[in-house]
Amino acid sequence: MCDTCGCPSAGDNTKGFTVDVNQSLLAANTRQAEENRRHFDATGTLAVNLISSPGSGKTTLLEQTIEHLGSELRIGVIEGDIETERDAARIRAKGVPAVQITTGGACHLDARLVHRGLHDLEKEGEGKPFDIVFIENVGNLVCPATFDLGEHERVILLSVPEGSDKPVKYPKSFISADSFLITKTDLIDYFDFSITEARREALRLNPELRIFELSVTTGTGLDAWLDYLRQRAGSLPACPAP
Repeated sequence: MCDTCGCPSAGDNTKGFTVDVNQSLLAANTRQAEENRRHFDATGTLAVNLISSPGSGKTTLLEQTIEHLGSELRIGVIEGDIETERDAARIRAKGVPAVQITTGGACHLDARLVHRGLHDLEKEGEGKPFDIVFIENVGNLVCPATFDLGEHERVILLSVPEGSDKPVKYPKSFISADSFLITKTDLIDYFDFSITEARREALRLNPELRIFELSVTTGTGLDAWLDYLRQRAGSLPACPAP
């Protein structure tokens, strides 16, 4: 059994015990997630949780989002990775506060880690409220779907090189998401990827899912994503004046 999230490992036959651990763990996580959400609400901050496999383009998407929205909205980023500060360094190079959470082997972020990361992010941001906080989860299409972080928007990314069958293979990630980004669409001619299939299967699982098709390389579809973030950030009550 995974020491962090309780997901069963090969040869683990203690199924009843695993369920008990999961229930206790998830209950504690849910309580912390609710606290996180209240904090985001109190500061008028849109919290966006990005979930995908490694290499789908999460960090590159964040870089482009910051370049286009950084002058309009105050943005902060919490980066989740098993090791290294590389992604946080890339984000800081774009001129916004970023905090790296290294899990040391855990396959996902949880609400407790995000709570700690948020306090560090606010210190790095000199205590000024953010309009948007992006949480880049650990690259994984399984465990992150189980853990509420207190976000307002959960976004699942799927890149063209990964194949269009991923909604069928990893249904929970798509069922729990609010938005679905099909990324690296500029590579569609080089891979066996059916946008029709990906959209159909994702909507079969989650009919309310908003779907964006985009390429950060060419900029195709990026405006729709940016406009959606503007709308979502603008829909939250403003942070009360001190």
